[in-house]
Amino acid sequence: MNKSIDAVTSNHDAVADSSSDLLDEKRGTVKDTEDMKRMGKQQLFRRNFGFLSIFGFAMILMSTWQALLGVAAFGLGNGGTAGLIYLYIIVVIFFGMVNISMAEMASMAPTAGGQYHWISEFAPRSYQKGLSFLVGWLCSLGWQSGVSIGCFLAATEIQGLIVLNNDDYVYERWHGTLLTIAVVLFVAFFNTFLAQHLPLVEGLVLCLHLGGFICILVPLWVLGPRGDSHEIWTTFSDEGGWGSTGLATLVGIITPVTAFLGADAAVHMSEELKDASKTLPRVMISTSVVNGALGFVMLITFCYTLGDLEEVLSTPTGYPFIQVFYNATGSKGGATAMSCILVVSAIANGMTNMATASRQLFAFARDGGVPCHKWFASVSPRLQIPMNAILFTISFSVLFSLVNIGSTVAFNQILSLGLASLLSSYFISIFCLFLRRLRGQTLLPSAFSLGKFGIPINIGSLAFLALAFTMSFFPGGSNPTVESMNWSSLAFGGTLILGGIYYVGWARHHYVGPVEYVRKSD
Repeated sequence: MNKSIDAVTSNHDAVADSSSDLLDEKRGTVKDTEDMKRMGKQQLFRRNFGFLSIFGFAMILMSTWQALLGVAAFGLGNGGTAGLIYLYIIVVIFFGMVNISMAEMASMAPTAGGQYHWISEFAPRSYQKGLSFLVGWLCSLGWQSGVSIGCFLAATEIQGLIVLNNDDYVYERWHGTLLTIAVVLFVAFFNTFLAQHLPLVEGLVLCLHLGGFICILVPLWVLGPRGDSHEIWTTFSDEGGWGSTGLATLVGIITPVTAFLGADAAVHMSEELKDASKTLPRVMISTSVVNGALGFVMLITFCYTLGDLEEVLSTPTGYPFIQVFYNATGSKGGATAMSCILVVSAIANGMTNMATASRQLFAFARDGGVPCHKWFASVSPRLQIPMNAILFTISFSVLFSLVNIGSTVAFNQILSLGLASLLSSYFISIFCLFLRRLRGQTLLPSAFSLGKFGIPINIGSLAFLALAFTMSFFPGGSNPTVESMNWSSLAFGGTLILGGIYYVGWARHHYVGPVEYVRKSD
């Protein structure tokens, strides 16, 4: 094992020597340099992100108010307007605790590896290697599938607009797949040839994120119908036939959870961020607060201007928000213009997802966690981006989109695997930190610390994540068919089995975990 560590460390040093002429372009702070040195990592990327650009990056990836509109149908069917509103408030509070807990760890160890690196440092010694590999494997899967869902949402929203504007159009799944591939290639262009300008692009898209919010909110306020307050705040729905509105509402928790997922995206870009240990906590907390507030206002507005629930849920466009926009404005052109804001936001979400997924894959490969790790861990000397990791992400998204041709339900259920993967990575990393706190062990110094509030915040985070993880495997109804069944539990188990086989057969002899490089550098 020591030979493996020495070999990988020597490779890191060789990369550093070959890129020494680029060090002047890294523009990191002294603290950035100290953090990378402590973690045993070499600075390979330009630190061209500042607070505003990475804030825009994280805001767009989370896209809470847009995601709520995009996936509202599931929550409305399982819980109704009342269930969706109350659950959203609960999710914002407890997922906020999750994000704060991760913000503290990000301040301690600001690395693109994120959760699997934190676990490697914080877990009990005997579990560091295995748990770190498991979470790295799950995070890679979660973020890779996230690229597909972002691009798929944009593509099918475009299809929904075609349905709205063309009565003769026949909705075909393969049309959605081709549109998804087109979106994937479009966001790939920004992540490769325009990678150096990504911070500027994220800043511009942030303006759209905030300006688009107003452009959708005002027409709904002025033109939309007005629902009855008592009905909106007290009516629960059980369209899934669970026999219990309480259980139905819990099943619907996936809607607000999905809308609030992804605050760790900024962490995976930390090696391209200036003053990362201080900036990351500010960004993660600010993103949670701002997106949480915007999402709440949009959700209340949407519920009050919803109109007839049955009509909205059965819309031929496939997206209730398109029907709500059309009902409010009475104009196909107006509804299309409002919907295009969400289409552009979904494309931007795919852009940030691809950047995050490729960096996370690069970091895991750098530590020897995936097959062909040297290939994945290479960085383009000209573009200074993990080009091979990006190419794999593009290929994965394109191939994954082909599943939709056979079954949209299967495509969506497989993608829900990404949700379970990320939630489990949050849970394990926070649990390791909590266990360290509970035992009174010394934590790493950080610019942001929870102090005496650490244990209660960690406990609240773990309880919430356990519930959300469990509900992510529930189907949309109590009597699912083969097609409507949520097969993500099977896919999740299969992924763990494949990862276990790879670990036992190869990785356990080569993967040592990031903490070993930390100890060696110390």
